[in-house]
Amino acid sequence: MRTFVLLISLMMLPIAAWANSGEKKADESAGPVIEYVEMKPKFTVNLAEPRKYLVLNVQLLMEGAEHVEKVKKHMPVLRHEMIMMLSGMRSTDLQTMEQREALRLKTKQLITDLLTKIQNSDGFRDVFFSEFLIN
Repeated sequence: MRTFVLLISLMMLPIAAWANSGEKKADESAGPVIEYVEMKPKFTVNLAEPRKYLVLNVQLLMEGAEHVEKVKKHMPVLRHEMIMMLSGMRSTDLQTMEQREALRLKTKQLITDLLTKIQNSDGFRDVFFSEFLIN
């Protein structure tokens, strides 16, 4: 009886391997890769008030590997423009959730405009703040 079960199991292995290979092909053709690109290092900028600063960790939502590489290539100009936009803001303008969401949307527009100016912004989908600290 054991021999019979073993033979049946061995005969089923190629069928199981064939079924798994079909799943991989379906996953590969599902569409472009979605990836988050962290703008490293974190942003630390002085605010308008004395001894006040903002620490901000920014993640870019990208679609497609070629677009991820493009954004990484142009990260210095993106970081520069972000620092220029954030520097000198007042802490009172960043207190509420609505104000922070407005800053996120302003950041998204800035990045979209810069990528369009450089090449195109096709793969850029959104921007998120994964850390937001005012000290």
